[in-house]
Amino acid sequence: MKKNILVIAVFTIAILFSNDLSAQKFSTLDKSQMDAASFPADYKISDKIVKVVYSRPQLKGRSIAKLAPPEKIWRTGANEATEITFYKDVKFGGKSVSAGTYSLFTIPGEKEWTIILSTAKNVWGSYFYKENEDVVRVKGKVMSSMANIEAFSMTFDDDMSLYMGWGYTVVKVTIK
Repeated sequence: MKKNILVIAVFTIAILFSNDLSAQKFSTLDKSQMDAASFPADYKISDKIVKVVYSRPQLKGRSIAKLAPPEKIWRTGANEATEITFYKDVKFGGKSVSAGTYSLFTIPGEKEWTIILSTAKNVWGSYFYKENEDVVRVKGKVMSSMANIEAFSMTFDDDMSLYMGWGYTVVKVTIK
């Protein structure tokens, strides 16, 4: 009899805890998933110089101008503002930048984009952007991609230049 009561008690507790677990609500996949690019890109090399963390909006038939309007401040991705971390002092677009983490904002243009490093951190979008938090502003050259880049993407080349691509637009910023 004692064994039956013990079994029933354990079974009841297990049911109570399993209901708690199944009641948890996990968010669905974000439509603009977070990604990261780093230099060097090889995962076997842990001594990185730069890493950028950003979310990747997709065009889905829309224009870049609709999602990142020309001549207006843009968060350079989706959701939270993009963050770039330099693990060493660098020259970003020819300007000296100390090691640290910065938000990366852009102002899209037809022939060049203004790329801004800001001291603001942990900010949603560019809604609270303040020019007095700028560390540097540099120009990024606009080039054309031969293929359509559906999801906003960032990568570094072998010389550590940062490339941002979306649609048929690619923007390059040198980092040394």
